[in-house]
Amino acid sequence: MKVSTKGRYAFRMMVDLGVHNTGEFISLKDISRRQGITVKYLEQIVTTLTRSGFLRSQRGNNGGYRLAREPKEYTVGEILRVMEGPLSPVACLDDPDNICPRSAMCATLPFWQGLDQVIREYVDRFTLQDILDQMEKQSGGDYCI
Repeated sequence: MKVSTKGRYAFRMMVDLGVHNTGEFISLKDISRRQGITVKYLEQIVTTLTRSGFLRSQRGNNGGYRLAREPKEYTVGEILRVMEGPLSPVACLDDPDNICPRSAMCATLPFWQGLDQVIREYVDRFTLQDILDQMEKQSGGDYCI
């Protein structure tokens, strides 16, 4: 499994919105400046995050984006999955019903299932709030993403 730039940037954007989570809408220009990600690329990311219900948006002078839920209600896994799709290490595990005709006799399937479980458990163990708490602990409240 390799997380794409879009997945990594979406995660960084969600962390940035969590750090600046005051209830106010935050412009993409501000996020772009802090994160060093172009506004054009962020526009692609926010479309997916907004459609998925992760962000709220507002147009106009005071417009921008903010988290739709509290940071503790997002797992890193769900953020990555909304951007990347399934995080399975092999394609046959993307579908819960595993329709591979070799699955009944596949000697390697248990290994891939185990790796898939470890990945899912790890990325779903951490919430956005956990990441924010970790950042605050490391920086003493001086955030740098």
